[in-house]
Amino acid sequence: MKYWLWPTLWMAVIFYSSAQPYQDQDIKPFLSGKLDLTFLKPILEPLHFTYHHSEVSIAALGTAGLVEFFIRKGAHITVFLILTLSFYYALTKTSRLSLNVRLALAWLLTVIYAISDEWHQSITPNRTPYFGDVILDTTGAIIAVAILFLLSRKMNPGK
Repeated sequence: MKYWLWPTLWMAVIFYSSAQPYQDQDIKPFLSGKLDLTFLKPILEPLHFTYHHSEVSIAALGTAGLVEFFIRKGAHITVFLILTLSFYYALTKTSRLSLNVRLALAWLLTVIYAISDEWHQSITPNRTPYFGDVILDTTGAIIAVAILFLLSRKMNPGK
């Protein structure tokens, strides 16, 4: 059971983060007050798209806001990639399931938690659930599964 401590703790970290209102996690003041991001403006200025019914661009968010957007969305991928790795490790240490079943189950458990995380945000003040974030979370899980699969092939080339 000790191997399940890591995914459980990591889910608690995600839950805690999702329980905080957006303004408590806003890093724009730090980005604009402590860092000179002007060098990014010519690089980021051509970017312009819609995410969750909102314009994502320098014109709409400012440079700090656009950088924060990419940090937050990158965090979705990274956090759920780590969760998938944690699930896989726990499954590897506590079961005799085949590699493919462990990979699939680690992915599935992560996706289920990602969906529940967005539901949790629906009941958190000043937070909104968005299916696009589940897609980002799932992308992190897919990357983790791909890494694990490729590593297993490298470590066991005959299989």
